[in-house]
Amino acid sequence: MLKFTTRRSEPELLRPARPTPRETKSLSDLDDQRTLRYYETVVGFFHRCDHDNGGDITTPAVVDPAKAIRAALAEALVYYYPIAGRLREEEVIDGGTGRLVVDCTGEGVVFVEADADVRLEDFGQPLLPPYPCVGELLCDAGNTRAVVGKPLLLMQVTRLKCGGFVLGFHICHNIADGFGMAQLTMAIADLARGEPAPTIPPVWSRHILTARRLAPPLTPSPSSSSATITAHDNDDTIRHPRRATTATTTTQVDAMLSTPPHRMVVEYFLFGPREVSTLRAQLPARLAESTTAFEILTAVMWRCRTAALGYGADSRVRLMITMNARGRWNDHTPLPLGYYGNAHVSPVAEANAGELLARPLADTVELVRRTKRGMTRERMAAMVDTVARLREWPPSGMDKVYEVSDIKWTAVDVLKFGWAELAGGGIPLAGDLTSKLGSDHMRCWNAAGEVSTVVSMLLPRVAMARFKKEMAVWLNKDDEKSLTIMSSL
Repeated sequence: MLKFTTRRSEPELLRPARPTPRETKSLSDLDDQRTLRYYETVVGFFHRCDHDNGGDITTPAVVDPAKAIRAALAEALVYYYPIAGRLREEEVIDGGTGRLVVDCTGEGVVFVEADADVRLEDFGQPLLPPYPCVGELLCDAGNTRAVVGKPLLLMQVTRLKCGGFVLGFHICHNIADGFGMAQLTMAIADLARGEPAPTIPPVWSRHILTARRLAPPLTPSPSSSSATITAHDNDDTIRHPRRATTATTTTQVDAMLSTPPHRMVVEYFLFGPREVSTLRAQLPARLAESTTAFEILTAVMWRCRTAALGYGADSRVRLMITMNARGRWNDHTPLPLGYYGNAHVSPVAEANAGELLARPLADTVELVRRTKRGMTRERMAAMVDTVARLREWPPSGMDKVYEVSDIKWTAVDVLKFGWAELAGGGIPLAGDLTSKLGSDHMRCWNAAGEVSTVVSMLLPRVAMARFKKEMAVWLNKDDEKSLTIMSSL
C-alpha cells in the first residue's frame, strides 16, 4: 500500500484577480435544500503532456502547475464571483426556515500548494479508487456540514515527482452540482492554458429552478420520505398480482441510518464490458438490447443491497435516481449553457423488499427504466415545488432509500490544461460520510484498457459481506474477493 506525506504551504485566502460586483444573490430551491448543506469532495489526477494544442513544457506554467492554477483560479473567480462570497441565512419569517443567500463579498477561496514524493503511476495502474492517502491530497475543510459564513471552495494542488499533479477540492454543494464543479474546473483549465476568458461563460439564473409559488413550509411526519418521493407515480411500484395494492410498512430501523461510521465499510466494484455482458445475458433479449449499463447495474445493486441489509419482506424500499436536468431527456425546461447551480431531479421508485427480491431481474430493470425515463415537465415542476415546501427533510426522510448518481460523463474530454490532461479521479470517501450513503457511478479503465464503470458502495460491515455474496451470484463468480478493488476503511 502506497504511503506518503505531502508538504503543504499555509492556506491562503485567494481573492478574485479584479474587483467584482458586491451584491446578494438568491439560490434556487434545488440549491437551498437542507440535505445539500455540506462540502462535496473531488480529486482529479493529471498527467503531464509535452505537446497538446501548442503546449510548451518549457513555460513557467508547466514547470509549476500549482502557480499556474493559482493564477487561473483567481482569474476564474472574476467570472464565478459568487463562489468568492459567503453564504448567509436570512431571518426566519412566519415560523419557516431561513433561506440561504450568497453575499458576493469577494473575500475569496482557500488555496494550498503541496508537494508529494510520489509519481502518478504509484497510485495504481489502472488508476482506480480507493486512492491511497487521499487525505494528503486535500486541505482541511473543518466541519464539512457547516457552510454558513465560510469559504465556499477549498482547493489544494499537489505536485508529483513525474511532473503530474493532483487537484483536490472541497466545494459547498449548495453552490454547484457535479456538472457545475466540472464547469468551474474547465474554466480554470481554459485560463491556465492561455485562453482570454472561460470557453463557457457562467450563468447564474437560479430563478429557473425556483418554485412558481412558495407555500408555507411543511413539517413532514417521521415516516414520510423526501420531497422527490412524493412525486413518483404509483404505477412505478412493483406489486405482486395476488397482493392488495397497499402494503403494511414495518417499523424496522434502517441500519444505514443507525450504524455508527466506524462500523461502516466502503468497497468499490469494477464493472467492465465482460461483467455488464454477464448481467445483460440474464435479461430477455428485447430488454437486454435496449437497456443501458447504468440501468442494469443499478437494478442489480439495489436488489443486492436490499438483501444485504435484511429489510423485512413488507418493508418499503426506495430507489432514488439523481438525474441531471441538463440532459437530453429534458427538452421541456431547457437550462442555459453555463448554468452551474444544482440542476438535478430525483425520481424515485418504490417496492416491497420481499417482492423486489422475489420477482425476476427483468421486473427490477423495467422499474428502473420507467422511473428514469418517465420524467415530464409536470413531474419536474412538481418536484421543484415540493422541494421548496419540504426544505428541512428530517434524517428519517432517507429511511430505506438507496440513491444512485451517474457521474461518468461529468468531465470527460473537457479538463485539458494544454500541458496536462485528466488521467482519472472522482468522488472519494473523504469529507462528509453521511452524504455518501448512496452510490456514484464513475468512469474508469480496467486492467485491459477497456472503458469501465466503478461503483462505490457504503454499508455496515456485516451487510457488506452479504452484499458481496449476492453480487458473486449475479456475476457467476466463485471468489467474492475478485469483485472489489479493495476496501478503503
